[in-house]
Amino acid sequence: MNNYSFPGIRFVVFFLITVTAASQNYLKCADRSDVRFVKSNENFNAVNIDEETEWEVGFGRRIITPQNQVWLAGYGTKRAPEGKIHDLWVKVMAIKDAKGRCVVMATTDHMGMSRTVYDRIFSEVNRRFKIKRTDFMLTFSHNHCGPCIVDDLVDYYPSDEEQRGLVEEYTRWMEQQVSDAVGDALTNLEASKIYMGEGICTFAVNRRENPEAEVPQMIAEGRPFKGAVDHYVPVLAIKSPEDELRGILFGYACHPTTLSFNYWCGDFPGFAQINLEERYSGANAMFFNACGADQNPLPRRTLELCENYGSMLSDAVEDVLKRPMTPVSGEIRTAFKFVDLYYEELVTREKLAPIAAGKPGVQQRWAQRMIKLIDEGTVFSKSYEYPVQTWSIGRDLLLIAIGGESVVDYSLMFKNIYGEGTWVCGYTNEMISYIPSRRVWEEGGYEGRPHLDEYGHPAWRWRGDVEDRISETVRQLVRKVRKVKVRNH
Repeated sequence: MNNYSFPGIRFVVFFLITVTAASQNYLKCADRSDVRFVKSNENFNAVNIDEETEWEVGFGRRIITPQNQVWLAGYGTKRAPEGKIHDLWVKVMAIKDAKGRCVVMATTDHMGMSRTVYDRIFSEVNRRFKIKRTDFMLTFSHNHCGPCIVDDLVDYYPSDEEQRGLVEEYTRWMEQQVSDAVGDALTNLEASKIYMGEGICTFAVNRRENPEAEVPQMIAEGRPFKGAVDHYVPVLAIKSPEDELRGILFGYACHPTTLSFNYWCGDFPGFAQINLEERYSGANAMFFNACGADQNPLPRRTLELCENYGSMLSDAVEDVLKRPMTPVSGEIRTAFKFVDLYYEELVTREKLAPIAAGKPGVQQRWAQRMIKLIDEGTVFSKSYEYPVQTWSIGRDLLLIAIGGESVVDYSLMFKNIYGEGTWVCGYTNEMISYIPSRRVWEEGGYEGRPHLDEYGHPAWRWRGDVEDRISETVRQLVRKVRKVKVRNH
């Protein structure tokens, strides 16, 4: 493996920001009728926006490959790092409209993001740059060859005190890299034009309907795959006033689980970003995962397949970039809300006792921790606050961002309801758990069965109205950011 040498994969961070303080020592970053600034000691640069470009866009990036022996995340086992295929990155893109409204989005190559880490990153970004929660979006690719972080899947790994210390050490360092990358993006704001388009990439397979062991034979025999998929590839292109490509934001709905070895790697999203940055010198390529909880890259488990999927995805993006794209114009509007998702049933000591005394593993560790909390007098909440976010970027692009591992039904549903120009981003702000649609909840299976124990919740399953509560919250937030004609569905 040490013979491989690739350019670095980068974590994307894309923050949309509204800033509140006013002073001559601050940088303008809000509505011009109410001038607002960011502290000059963060070394931001004010940019005059040409009426033809409408936007200012800035980029920042930092390597976040671990420097210590923190384990790789995913698959529920000890995965000590053995080397790296390429670096992991955090990337940030900040966008400001002609009225001075500014937003930022962060995408990382992590498998998950805990509420603890999300809140710590947001608090630091808010402290340094006065960014509001509604304007800050933190996404993660769900890559299974990235590092464990604090409080994400807390019972999932057989960690000892030494490993937990390494996880805390890495997480604190990584949080600082994210915050610094945000500062870089704000410092580097430049007049820009924004374009949007969509392509197609077909390697994602509905894993609920197509057993992995049968996929090679299905391909050989030319049999079609079953089940819902979302093969669309949304692409946002950022260009200079001279039409030089400065940045690319693209998404896809699929688990980055091609690989399961113990080398740092960004899986297929990482290879796709590398390919695009090699093809378009000087451009920042950034990836967000859509609603891919029930989608896998199949077949998988080899580096060659991973590189191939990365090439398929980057080729799909490049095809969009070569065709005429839709100019994005207008202003930025944002909305955010935590909605309560209710548990079907809370744990009790009586039900936990046999699990805690049973087979060693994730469930035993979880049950023992729950019992300890109960014995300490903890009263569990009947619900969990779930993050939902909407951004309207100009008149053309509606970005709906939801937390957790949401199944593909959510993307298909929201695009059907809100129409052309709607992009849905899963894996945003917090990992939480699998988020089933009503259909998947009723069918059960891996994404719909009782599984909240794996994610550390004091329950086994969401209540059956999880889709209704999320979709109603999305409806409320979409109405705050734009006037839309809602389609029947």
